[in-house]
Amino acid sequence: MPNWVGVLDPKMPIVVMDHVTRRYDDLAAVDDVSLEVPRGTILGVIGPSGSGKTTLIRMLTGTLAPSEGDLSVLGEHPRKFRRQTREKLGYMPQHFVLYDELTARENVSFVASLFGLLWPKRGRRVRQLLELLDLWDARNRRAKQLSGGMQRRLELACAMVHDPVLLFVDEPTAGIDPMLRETVWNEFRRLRDAGRTLVVTTQIVSEAAYCDSIAVLSHGALIALASPEDLRRRASGGDVIEIKTTAAFDGVTLDGLPGVREIRQHAPREILVITDDAATTTPRVVEAIQSAGGTVVSSSEYRPTFDEVFSRLVTQAEESQDGAEQGKGVGVAEAEAKRDGAVPRAA
Repeated sequence: MPNWVGVLDPKMPIVVMDHVTRRYDDLAAVDDVSLEVPRGTILGVIGPSGSGKTTLIRMLTGTLAPSEGDLSVLGEHPRKFRRQTREKLGYMPQHFVLYDELTARENVSFVASLFGLLWPKRGRRVRQLLELLDLWDARNRRAKQLSGGMQRRLELACAMVHDPVLLFVDEPTAGIDPMLRETVWNEFRRLRDAGRTLVVTTQIVSEAAYCDSIAVLSHGALIALASPEDLRRRASGGDVIEIKTTAAFDGVTLDGLPGVREIRQHAPREILVITDDAATTTPRVVEAIQSAGGTVVSSSEYRPTFDEVFSRLVTQAEESQDGAEQGKGVGVAEAEAKRDGAVPRAA
């Protein structure tokens, strides 16, 4: 594991997970996950409820110990953080954990005092965050009197008040309106540009576009880890060209064209062409359609939404797992047949 001095080197990952598993009895909430988070980046951890996102964050913050595997955060194992290391972390949990009887301003100020911020710096920092998260007008309201969305923002202010080196945020925009969600992510990007590192979990798949890299979890397993653009390509099988024609055109005629990997046609006049390079393949496709008597109305690169990307990645992972299990079953049948002196017959 790297030491703290090594972590200060921007080339060293600030978070390392090496074949980490967390079990609850026979259930693997996180299953053999390995990943690294470079310093000064935003890692988005995306997956449906129950996919293992919160369990992963709790292990990285030291709340839970892994059942198997190794962890390193800021050069130390999370269960053995020194005080000065823990002070460099910020953590916004999934559920509201602040003081109900304190006002919004008092909650943030109290957390700031725990990290040694003194007046007047503390007052300026508290106001800055409350204004940023649209809570200044509610600064004198008790936490229990705030709406669910306002409580989420208040927790985020508390997690950010000491300007941590590494910020873990669990479902930060749940219950927050789209306009304010954009403000929150703008602040996350500002922190990243200032050299901070963020690990953010979310069920809002479209927020993947805000991240530098994305870890996609399904049933506790890491099924993808890549940049947003690379995830799009992986889910689609390459670049996707959307072709629209004036009249019905059979896309099968484009099979075998150089650069074309796959043709998908869901409407008579609309064709999706999967290719390694949209820029070089598009002119060939247009020319081929025209040579076959068709007329192209428009051609453009198709960018699937992240909802589509996520759905396709999960489907691909499930199909791969089903295939592996079927193969395993065949292997078991062969082994049993050999043991019994018989040869398994094909179905």
